[in-house]
Amino acid sequence: MTTTTTGTLAVPGATLYYETRGSGPVLLLIPGGAADAGLYAGMMTDLAAHFTVVSYDPRGLSRSRLDGPLTDQRVEEWSDDARRLLDLLSPNQAASVFGSSSGAIVALDLLTRHPDRLRRVVAHEPPLVELLDDPAPHRSLFVEVRDTFRSEGAGPAMARFSDGLAERPAEKATELPPEIQEMAPRMHANMPVFLEHMLCPFTATRPNVAALQSVAHKLVPAAGRDSRGQVPLYGPATRLGELFGIEVVEFPGGHVGCTEHPKEFAKQLLRALD
Repeated sequence: MTTTTTGTLAVPGATLYYETRGSGPVLLLIPGGAADAGLYAGMMTDLAAHFTVVSYDPRGLSRSRLDGPLTDQRVEEWSDDARRLLDLLSPNQAASVFGSSSGAIVALDLLTRHPDRLRRVVAHEPPLVELLDDPAPHRSLFVEVRDTFRSEGAGPAMARFSDGLAERPAEKATELPPEIQEMAPRMHANMPVFLEHMLCPFTATRPNVAALQSVAHKLVPAAGRDSRGQVPLYGPATRLGELFGIEVVEFPGGHVGCTEHPKEFAKQLLRALD
């Protein structure tokens, strides 16, 4: 077992909490949705055998506190946060980045604006519905989920979200790594931030396709095998592959495959980073 080191980094408007584990070149893991650094806990041991693995709580979530009031979150601000972490922890060497869901949106923005800081970026199911041929129904779903949260609360909103995605039942909590269960209360507390201030602004992002084109050799679009029928999750990754003529790498499980099958997921990630 390797030791986990924790730290904080002051960034404009917030203080980020981060964790590092292992040794070697840096691999930055960007969580998605209401999750925090604990999302990837089940993969840490396998990844830390090859990398200095950095995970963190994005601004406004869990242990990363905002300096001012909570407002709608901006992808470019989160991308700047990730770049500052890399400047701190990998100042002289290009790093690898893995992001899932909204974390993948951040990773793609980071690649477009700071490609020199990055060796490879694996973007797992970025819900960039504006890349799809018909984004309107998905855009409407996300607005409906946010409005349901405002009128009825987080539980009904997430139920509407799952129904709209035709999402399969989640794995039983008892089958998840203990570290993921430890994160659950923090994730629950973060849900209002995600539903009110992240879901719509992040999914409405229009990626800079022209900028990505010039650095597509560093990009690995990825999606879960169990997400094939979920257009707003699987579709954007497929579209990125089509735009840049690169293969979409399938990972075990669905949108949260890193918690459902952490060891298998870590193995596939290591292959994608090779």
